[in-house]
Amino acid sequence: MQAYDLGLIGLGVMGENLALNLLGHGYAVSGFDLDAGKRQRFADRTRGLQAQAAHSLAELAGCLQRPRCVWLMVPAGQAVDSVLAELLPHLSPGDVVMDGGNTLYTDTQRRLQSLAGLGIHFVGTGVSGGEEGALHGPALMPGGAATAWPRIKPMLQAIAAQTEDGQPCCEWMGPGGSGHFVKMVHNGIEYADMQTICEAYALMHHLLGMSPAEMSAVFRAWNQGELASYLMGITADILAHTDPETGRALVDVILDTAEQKGTGKWASQVALDLGVTAPTMVTAVFARTLSSLHGERAQAARVLPGPAPRPAAPREAVLAHLHNALLAAKVCAYAQGFSLLKAADREHQWQLPMGTVASVWRAGCIIRARVLEDIRASFEHAPDLDNLLMAPHFAAVMARCHQGLRETVAMGALHGVALPSFMSALGYYDAYRSARLPANLLQAQRDYFGAHTYQRIDRPGQFHTRWNP
Repeated sequence: MQAYDLGLIGLGVMGENLALNLLGHGYAVSGFDLDAGKRQRFADRTRGLQAQAAHSLAELAGCLQRPRCVWLMVPAGQAVDSVLAELLPHLSPGDVVMDGGNTLYTDTQRRLQSLAGLGIHFVGTGVSGGEEGALHGPALMPGGAATAWPRIKPMLQAIAAQTEDGQPCCEWMGPGGSGHFVKMVHNGIEYADMQTICEAYALMHHLLGMSPAEMSAVFRAWNQGELASYLMGITADILAHTDPETGRALVDVILDTAEQKGTGKWASQVALDLGVTAPTMVTAVFARTLSSLHGERAQAARVLPGPAPRPAAPREAVLAHLHNALLAAKVCAYAQGFSLLKAADREHQWQLPMGTVASVWRAGCIIRARVLEDIRASFEHAPDLDNLLMAPHFAAVMARCHQGLRETVAMGALHGVALPSFMSALGYYDAYRSARLPANLLQAQRDYFGAHTYQRIDRPGQFHTRWNP
């Protein structure tokens, strides 16, 4: 019987494409799925290759090289625990198990601790890039049992995306749930970036009356400069696509409700838990939940008034402001994401390599963008950078672009176009650059009704005042 390099459990689109990627790089793969149809599809797609579709977990484990390496690509949550419970009797000390789903990092930490006592090396691996990335080269963010890294490093780096300078988009993130935490933050930034792009689209539509084809041309042009990114590129493609049934732009016949799978929500919750200011990520999550209220919004549109119509500024002026607003909001979203990474790093002592995180995101993943090379260089120059906005490069970007963000937010407010992410980015930027905030009044209010005390600017200590004797 052939000894396979890897067992892959979960032969959905992502799992199957990762297996095909591994096979294309010379690794022999045994795949398993509870769904017999998926097993058969895998067998058909890999016929003639160094692959097999195992009919049970026992068969899969029995045909792997020792120490075994098993990669789980099953839905996050209870499904992972169920598979692990069934798989464990077939494993031995020294074997490696990787979880490549969008798993909550605290679940990864729990499983890591549980399996360590059995001698099993557990790794939580963030995977980004969608089905195309899985097949042609994803960004991979592994973390967990460091003893597993030498075993899995050649395999993961072989299938990962490659940057223009030849670096694999896969590096070790650190211990515990660090890999899945990094992926969670990646998705929080993704939510913010997608929402601001959608708000730019809304302004082009409502203020300028641009057709999707005209918008596509603008996004395609912007994708050649500082705003170059995967998300900008696919936006240009989407806006250019025609619905074959109606002849209209396909985007115009899609219902305006957006779904989510939970990682953006987790990033927002963790930001609150760690006391990190991440309003653009949080607002993007709320924008999706508000979009789901389609019936309520339809009623509100007939009842609630908006501003009186007014002429828009010339198209070129609006687009120039909008370009800079997108860049400024993107920088703010990344600043919030890396602040969240730094806070978690302090909390868990992971020693996260910030420059490496940015480097891994440069290709393969959904948020890959030209700006990530500048982020990587900023952290390489100043590893202890408190906030990305303080890096000289990004301070200069914001100096050049913040006015465009202001003009864009003002246009949205005056014309009644909802721009929650742009507004949150501007609020974040202005609050962060404020030497004095109105929190002095807020703390006085807290002391008034709850005797929570306050600090003074002229001497140390905690103080309380009887405000209304």
